[in-house]
Amino acid sequence: MPFVHVELLEGKTLEQKREMAKGITDVIVKAGGVNPDSVYVIFKDLAKTELAKAGQLIADKQ
Repeated sequence: MPFVHVELLEGKTLEQKREMAKGITDVIVKAGGVNPDSVYVIFKDLAKTELAKAGQLIADKQ
């Protein structure tokens, strides 16, 4: 039973997450030979104040 954890910056729409979940599931099914019903995709939204790149908060770059 595959569990795929996806961390994203906040702001993706429900439709975007649906599309990502479908695409990720399709790849796992094809590559792993598993049933789609056994694939879990877990989304975690990250606030822009919770992620930094190159020593600078993403929130500060915008």
